[in-house]
Amino acid sequence: MKLYEALAADFEESIRKGVLRAGDKLPSVRQTSRSRKVSASTVFQAYYLLEGRGLIRARERAGYFVAPSVRASMSQPARPSAPRDESVSVGVSALVADILASVRTRSVAQFGSAFPSPELFPFARLGRSLASTARFADPWSSMDDLSPGNAVLRRQISLRYLADGVSVAPDEIVITNGALEALGLCLSAVTQPGDTVIVECPAFYAALQMIERMGLRAVPIRTHPTKGIDLTALEHAIIRHSPKVCWFMTTFQNPLGCTMSEVRKKELVALLARHQIPMIEDDVYAELYFGDVRPAPAKAFDKKGLVMHCSSFSKSLAPGYRIGWAAPGRFAAAVAREKIAVSLSACVPAQLALADYLKHASFDKHLRRLRQTLASRQSTLVRALAHYFPSGTLATQPKGGYFLWVEVPGELDVLDIQRQAMAIGVSFAPGPMFSAAGEFRNCLRLNYGHPWDVHAERSIETLGKMLLKAMRSDTARVAVPA
Repeated sequence: MKLYEALAADFEESIRKGVLRAGDKLPSVRQTSRSRKVSASTVFQAYYLLEGRGLIRARERAGYFVAPSVRASMSQPARPSAPRDESVSVGVSALVADILASVRTRSVAQFGSAFPSPELFPFARLGRSLASTARFADPWSSMDDLSPGNAVLRRQISLRYLADGVSVAPDEIVITNGALEALGLCLSAVTQPGDTVIVECPAFYAALQMIERMGLRAVPIRTHPTKGIDLTALEHAIIRHSPKVCWFMTTFQNPLGCTMSEVRKKELVALLARHQIPMIEDDVYAELYFGDVRPAPAKAFDKKGLVMHCSSFSKSLAPGYRIGWAAPGRFAAAVAREKIAVSLSACVPAQLALADYLKHASFDKHLRRLRQTLASRQSTLVRALAHYFPSGTLATQPKGGYFLWVEVPGELDVLDIQRQAMAIGVSFAPGPMFSAAGEFRNCLRLNYGHPWDVHAERSIETLGKMLLKAMRSDTARVAVPA
């Protein structure tokens, strides 16, 4: 993050928390330059950035003042998805690979990225843990820490479950190469090619890819953009399709961002228990909540060992270390066998480093800063969408994570717009990536986990203009008589 961006972020945080209120005068450029030990140019850039976001206003010969409180006029989607009640073969891998390959360049506006910005994570502190544990590691750890994984790390993960009121013994935990491997191991432990898997609609694209790769069939379930899975539709699908497993994200679902209430999570777990259907719970974003209390996972209400809970440190602490885990309940032994057969072990030095960090560093302090930053960036993006995107656009505003789901009015095709946007360095994730049937062509997922700067603002402005142009073209096409 550049110096002026950091300064702007500090002022924005003060405005968001109410330290600076509407009408308050900001310190003069000279005063801020002196107190922050930065150049006047840096202060001007920070104030210009805040002004561009609509947070402050300049008054001639008077200075800068906090703007009147303006709530983003973005309504949230209110209609659930309406997938067909049928199982389908999945074919999204080519599209997903094409989209993901396009966001690896740093100069691209990273609204299509699957990851938050690397600058949000304590790589220097993690590096010290990695160096220290590597220096003093017992050579036998390369053998001792094979699957199910390092005992100290599994105990630290178990303690974090306990702090959230969830009882998971260290022996149940299987350390994996990231959450994706954990999810895949759980899926392969309970299915055979040709079996049916129930998923949300829209669904996390990697779930669809894995279902495709394993030769399984998907049954998409009606999902509300803020409330999550429709339980009536789920029970109907269970009775009709006899699935082997369900794969759900009950907290900060990707791409919608929705979180099921505790009551509905309990009902979900009870429903699956009645039908003896296991559930894979993908819970990688749960540490990124914006409220006071972490939302309880469905795993917290599981009395039958049917919930296979999967998570990782990639989204909350250590992207690139590729350390995740599964807590698979009654399927722990089967998942551990799958792990040995697939990759034998997760990276031992990375396991040792994370175990050391969790024991000796302040993970929760890091998480508090991370959550504050993400919450602030979400607000900034929503304000920009309200300002630049076409009238009638809807956007989810989840209470955690780092994704927004956007619905644009009309019949436009976001795949065409995605290609045009990437040609000028603006990325986003188009809706069809998240559908087994290629639906949601007027929808897109936006990542707000990267720094908000002039480039990001201009990129959203440009994308809004492209969407508006496409909508006008579509309206003109429909208006022309056949």
